[in-house]
Amino acid sequence: MTEPEKLQGLPQSSPNDPTTQALAVRNLSKSYGNSTVVNTINLDIPKGSIYGIVGPNGAGKTTMLSMATGLIRPTQGSAWITGYNVWEEPDGAKRAMGLLADGLPVFDRLSGMELLAYVGALRGLEEKLVHQRSVELMDALGLAEAGTKKIVDYSAGMTKKILLAQALIHNPQVLILDEPLEAVDPVSGRLIQHILKNFAQAGGTVVLSSHVMELVEGLCDHVAIINKGIVEVSGHVDEIRKGKSLTDIFVEIVGGGALQEGSLSWLGSSEGRA
Repeated sequence: MTEPEKLQGLPQSSPNDPTTQALAVRNLSKSYGNSTVVNTINLDIPKGSIYGIVGPNGAGKTTMLSMATGLIRPTQGSAWITGYNVWEEPDGAKRAMGLLADGLPVFDRLSGMELLAYVGALRGLEEKLVHQRSVELMDALGLAEAGTKKIVDYSAGMTKKILLAQALIHNPQVLILDEPLEAVDPVSGRLIQHILKNFAQAGGTVVLSSHVMELVEGLCDHVAIINKGIVEVSGHVDEIRKGKSLTDIFVEIVGGGALQEGSLSWLGSSEGRA
């Protein structure tokens, strides 16, 4: 299948006014020396959507979201969150968003409840309201019995859930999540998806990056596929799939996935073992 054939008929979203979107980026780029990780990306994420960002490892998804949320300064381009320019109006953008970013430092010497109290105070919430929301979030996420336990002693899945609670505590307009269900057990994963659906139905916007196509296909109403630093295709999930599975579309666009004949033929063979 040639490149034009792969992309024929797949929709590309045309840029709208970025200040009317939940999250928008224009000509967003990031280079390190001679290596371009993100290459002039334009993307609109409408309010009230659950928007999936997918792509192979090293495609630029995390870098793009890090620039869009103010964690990494872009080489060029701009980003807006609920109309606020992330780099020119950072206070407004940060108030509007809740962020779960993969790999950021965690105040893990605090207990779960202490972390939420700290974040709530930073967000300017009243102490009584922070406590009420913290109890509800810990209970909903299955962390009620771990409230006084230090985060350093949490499992990977528990840590992911307390970071989600941290992102939700101030009831943001836009929730941006990088691999939110990684290391989370299936029961908690289903609860988290229910929380995210309710959040979007109430008027919030969810932006999530994930490698799990089944999650994106079952949860998201919009999707963008990023490959080699560019947006290959973006739009409503049904328009992207056109009757196929999202996994099939992903493989068609990204390519690869087939093992060359004879490759790794030594695996499982008794010959050549040390």
